[in-house]
Amino acid sequence: MSTTHKSLEQVQVPPVAPAGAAKTTQYYRFKPWNVGRYLIWSLFAIALIVAPLVFKSSLALTMLSQMGYLIVICLSYNILLGQGGMLSFGHAVYTGLGSFIAIHAMNLAGKGNWPIPLVLIPVVGGLAGMFFAILLGFVTTKKSGTTFAMITLGIGELVASMALMFPGFFGGEGGVTTDRVYGRPFFGFTFGPQIQVYYLIAVYCFICTGLMYAFTGTPLGRILNAVRDNPERVEFIGYNTQRVRYFAFIIAGFFAGVGGGLAAINFEIVNAADSLNAIRSGGYLLFTFLGGAVFFFGPIIGAVLLVFASVLLSELSKAWQLYFGLVFVFMVMFAPGGIASLVMMNLRVAKFGKFNRFWGLYGALLLAAVPVVVGAAALIEMIYHIQLNSALGPTLNFFGAALDTSGFSSWFGAVVLLAAGLGILEVVRRRFVRVWGQAQEEIEAEIKRRELA
Repeated sequence: MSTTHKSLEQVQVPPVAPAGAAKTTQYYRFKPWNVGRYLIWSLFAIALIVAPLVFKSSLALTMLSQMGYLIVICLSYNILLGQGGMLSFGHAVYTGLGSFIAIHAMNLAGKGNWPIPLVLIPVVGGLAGMFFAILLGFVTTKKSGTTFAMITLGIGELVASMALMFPGFFGGEGGVTTDRVYGRPFFGFTFGPQIQVYYLIAVYCFICTGLMYAFTGTPLGRILNAVRDNPERVEFIGYNTQRVRYFAFIIAGFFAGVGGGLAAINFEIVNAADSLNAIRSGGYLLFTFLGGAVFFFGPIIGAVLLVFASVLLSELSKAWQLYFGLVFVFMVMFAPGGIASLVMMNLRVAKFGKFNRFWGLYGALLLAAVPVVVGAAALIEMIYHIQLNSALGPTLNFFGAALDTSGFSSWFGAVVLLAAGLGILEVVRRRFVRVWGQAQEEIEAEIKRRELA
């Protein structure tokens, strides 16, 4: 049966059986399209379209716009980290330079010097990111591992320091500003209202996500995984590992520049202090890892977390970076695959019908974690209050509760709450580990039974 005209093919597969057996096994597979993949991408598109219709506030729209271009940037970074095993500390170079080229292109187009519509400005940023990746990546990808990481860190600091040397291009400390409303409307869209900018970002987010996912299935994407896992064997079969890393670096630079161009459109200002520094590169690394670099959708989770951290949590507490540092440490210790790995492990358990025994355990873990989080947060906030806000008095408002940093009761209560929560959490954790181990053993036994059937 031809697979070019049939999306659903019935396949006859003879099982391993004694000679003379006439039994055949029938199953169905979808060719050449995968229905599940269609469903996931359709839901992703629907979510991008419906999100601003559900969350209508200006703050929500701003956060959604930031999530859109940060998804592109984090996915581009994961081409290096997750797919290529290249730990980069200078990814902000390509997003930042892409932003600067994009914003200068917008200014030139606004003056009538360049006939570039706003909808193509992200492509200009992408080409700029690709150009600098070609220029700097050849040297960067000469080495791998720790040496590669140190080279990216050095190049990142070099470019960040050069920003003060060329104020005409980088705009000095004030940065470069622009006006995104120029030229003729694009099918009636002027891109002045934020909702129109969001949908422009959403379109690019969907297209770039699809292209980067398609890249994972290309021969270059596959051999990049091989270079990550076993570079010596790749060299042995005749591939140039440096060239593979270099090409992947260029592709990552292009999509990073696209994300930088979208950021320039969104904010209408680009500042070297915020766009090119190592802190920005560290943020991409941190949240890509937290989302889950080993899965394609992990950086999407990381981008969402990055926006919540930088927009919401930073407004709630001055110690938000400390909190995320602690979360990062715990994730490295207990879930190095990130949040995406936790999701996939639980889906595996649910697939084999063993998730029912974990509902109560997850609820117990959540309840036990509450006093731990509250107690630790109270201690951290009181310490920060003494160090930074002592002039405002000893009293601290902690989610509606008044904590007296000069008294003994507040400190004692926070310590007791933290200690009690840790004790309960340890008891529940041991129970969870025991049940989880039993479930995994049953799953492995079931897999072997199916293989032998």
